Amino acid sequence: MNSCSNPRSPVPASLGYQMPPEWYPHESTWLAWPKNSRTWPHHQILQVQEVYLYLIELLSPHERVNLLIDDDETEMHIRERLGATDVSSDQIVFYQIKTADSWIRDYGPNFLIRKVESKIEQAFNHWQFNAWGNKYEDLKNDAHIPRHLETILAMPCFNPPVVLEGGAIEVNGKGVGISTSCCLLNQNRNPSHSKSEMVQYLKDYLGLRKILWLHRGLVGDDTDGHVDNLARFVNSQTIVCSLEEDPTDDNYEALLENYQYLQTFRDEQENPFQIIPLPMPAPIEGAQRRLPASYLNFYIANQLVLLPTFDDKQDAWVTDTLQRLFPNRQVVGVDSRNLVWGHGALHCLTLQQPTSIA
Repeated sequence: MNSCSNPRSPVPASLGYQMPPEWYPHESTWLAWPKNSRTWPHHQILQVQEVYLYLIELLSPHERVNLLIDDDETEMHIRERLGATDVSSDQIVFYQIKTADSWIRDYGPNFLIRKVESKIEQAFNHWQFNAWGNKYEDLKNDAHIPRHLETILAMPCFNPPVVLEGGAIEVNGKGVGISTSCCLLNQNRNPSHSKSEMVQYLKDYLGLRKILWLHRGLVGDDTDGHVDNLARFVNSQTIVCSLEEDPTDDNYEALLENYQYLQTFRDEQENPFQIIPLPMPAPIEGAQRRLPASYLNFYIANQLVLLPTFDDKQDAWVTDTLQRLFPNRQVVGVDSRNLVWGHGALHCLTLQQPTSIA
């Protein structure tokens, strides 16, 4: 199967594939170079590009960085900027594939693995992408990115017949996934599918056996409530979650409700998960509304955890807490005050490709 299957082909789970957790060893991280001045207006786009150069510096000693760019001029500019750093040219690969925006987590390939004898085999899902419920017509062009990568990736591809963004699902590697009904079951995503049908799609295409649901997202989140701002697995039995400490804050009630739901969650053996709340940063206001700043939008890389920070009094406490939870990885804070103006942060802008080395 060297091209994307049709919906009548066998589903990945029946072939032994599953989505691995983010801490599973990576072959590479995929990024899409930021250039959309509507997402980051005026001087912000330049500051966001500086953050990307820093991300490449951080990631490249530990895994390859695959970077989508528009043209030769952009590649030359980035190579020149990286020439003054320690980034090895062998650790960054440029692909001239035009993108509308940088949210590759949501529109990029959703990688799967299976073990066959002593080998790890990869595949990917090409989910449908409708720019977060048809909110941004110009960004729908990014729905085609997985198809453009098909020849490069040279691995089996599946076409689930439903809308799903990568930030809307979280997995523990042991058959359990978390999503949010406010996003995945929203009428602007999959209006013709029932909850039970969506659960079956997640099981069939991600190799999951149990789906747990939260119901409310962050104020200002234009994704309608992606789970990667709310609750994340840090190992198969531990979940960190956003919790607002100020009862007068607009996020207080929703995040408290999510925290209470999380405490009722059970794994396949009906064991409770350990739930560790992380505080919210102080509100960050955008031009028209509050921005969805969350410490939960971290990215787990090989030997690293990249944590969004906001020049906030909680930055250090959250860093220390995650460092205890990831003793074998270095937690590195990345100033995300400009990133979040685009209504996302580090996890939204990164995409892990698992290793094929057993």
